[in-house]
Amino acid sequence: MEKLREHLVVSLGNPLLDIVATVDSEFLDKYNLRPDNAILAKDEHMSLYKDLVEKYNPDYIAGGSAQNTLRVCQWILQKPKIAAFFGCVGKDDYANILEKKATQDGLSVFYEYAVDAPTGTCAVLISNGHRSLCAHLAAANEFTVEHLQKPENRELWENARYFYITGFFLVINPAAVMQVAQHAYDSKSTFMLNLSASFVMQQFKEPLMAVMPYVKVLFGNVEEAKSFARAYDWETKDLKEIGLKLVALDKENCEGERIVIITQGPRPVLAFQGCAIKEYPVQRFTPEQIVDTTAAGDAFCGGFLAQYIQSKDLDVCIRCGIWAASQIIQHSGCTFEGKPSFRE
Repeated sequence: MEKLREHLVVSLGNPLLDIVATVDSEFLDKYNLRPDNAILAKDEHMSLYKDLVEKYNPDYIAGGSAQNTLRVCQWILQKPKIAAFFGCVGKDDYANILEKKATQDGLSVFYEYAVDAPTGTCAVLISNGHRSLCAHLAAANEFTVEHLQKPENRELWENARYFYITGFFLVINPAAVMQVAQHAYDSKSTFMLNLSASFVMQQFKEPLMAVMPYVKVLFGNVEEAKSFARAYDWETKDLKEIGLKLVALDKENCEGERIVIITQGPRPVLAFQGCAIKEYPVQRFTPEQIVDTTAAGDAFCGGFLAQYIQSKDLDVCIRCGIWAASQIIQHSGCTFEGKPSFRE
């Protein structure tokens, strides 16, 4: 078992400043947004951010799915700089806020700075216990393979043993993801992928299938799993069947079986390995206890990761994921406080 050390985990992602507010359904309708959906901003959404700030007095939270996952992982580990994060930001105040908040949470960040684009933002719109995400990636779109290739950066990620990538980032720079995936394979390291959102399967099928053989651990929720099945014409909506098919997809690395984890909100988490399927119950909450489900999936992955990199049993990894998600949904945004109380 590898001991916890600096930069054991590396992630590539989209660093975004979350602008979080509770809105009414008229606001969602105005911008053609649906509850519990995640989309990339189009032209029609460009005035949304200003509108949100003027009308709703939002909170600002360091965000971006991968960065959230690593922040939760760091919180649980209570040991700084185990995780290193690469992404692209603008040269502006939002970037400073992001860096400050991420490093306060124990993360090492290695941002690339875009010359002409502002730091990315994500509108997190909460209504009736649901959340809708609209991300304006801006500078996050500008991430380059050259940034990864800088000698000091390259040395850092080549020494990592675990790689965590989101589908959101696969959309931005498939070449960077493939480079890291190939390295993980060559160095017998572990490459993990989060499907992230249905549009990844629908619109970016080719880069997803190119990287899939390298994936040792795959995360997704119900909607994403079903979207994957639809995108690949698997004529089934049965989650257990879909999970087994995901496990069985071609794999480069013959060592160990792929693990597939499908979260279902308040319903049990499904874990697939080989032909085995296990269900893990999720703690029940009253509607009053649930503040914001936005980062539940990110937090689940953070809890899982914190145990997985310590070579804990899959059961412990998943229970920690469920525990982490249960903590995060009781706060606004991906925020936490105090010492983590998870016990194996």
